[in-house]
Amino acid sequence: MRVRRAGDAALLVETGDLATSHRLDAAVRGAAIPGVVDVVPGEHTVLVTADPAVCDLDRLAARLPGLPLPEAAAGEAAPVEIPTVYDGEDVDVVADLAGLSREEVVARHAAASYTVAYLGFSPGFAYLTGLDPALHVPRRDSPRTAVPTGSVAIAGPYAAVYPSQSPGGWRLLGRSDLSLWDVERDPPSLLRPGTRVRFVVREGDR
Repeated sequence: MRVRRAGDAALLVETGDLATSHRLDAAVRGAAIPGVVDVVPGEHTVLVTADPAVCDLDRLAARLPGLPLPEAAAGEAAPVEIPTVYDGEDVDVVADLAGLSREEVVARHAAASYTVAYLGFSPGFAYLTGLDPALHVPRRDSPRTAVPTGSVAIAGPYAAVYPSQSPGGWRLLGRSDLSLWDVERDPPSLLRPGTRVRFVVREGDR
């Protein structure tokens, strides 16, 4: 691991791969180091922010590479189930791009086992790995100006659920009523890096 300063109150750890990022995230949180304010894992990095008045960043930088890493960040926790109605506007487009039937697109998406790689784009927006390679389709050429909250979508190798209404160019496969972001909840995001996820097919109401 390579540790670099990121401003006056943070360290950026280059982990080299997603699994190590998740394990280091869990290790830092589990260590409960005084002065550490937040841990933000990325695909190949982990950003550790700290209060310099409480935590000496040089000592923290020396300590981080030696933290014992757990075998798996998610442990034995059951996957978060996301009930999904597969009536999205882009199901037929994805089927054409993938050379599959509409039913096969739904079946392949729902059968996969996903893991939260990292959060980004908007609060609570989780990039999910594990998407069936047959469904690796490109984004739309022109993003929508407003994608509804709860939209289940795919783009490239990732799947996601929009936690709030926002612009977006991902392909929409369906929708879910599950609340992924709630400021009254602690933590506000239902999904965290390393969390396992599965989509459950449910019948539509419209």
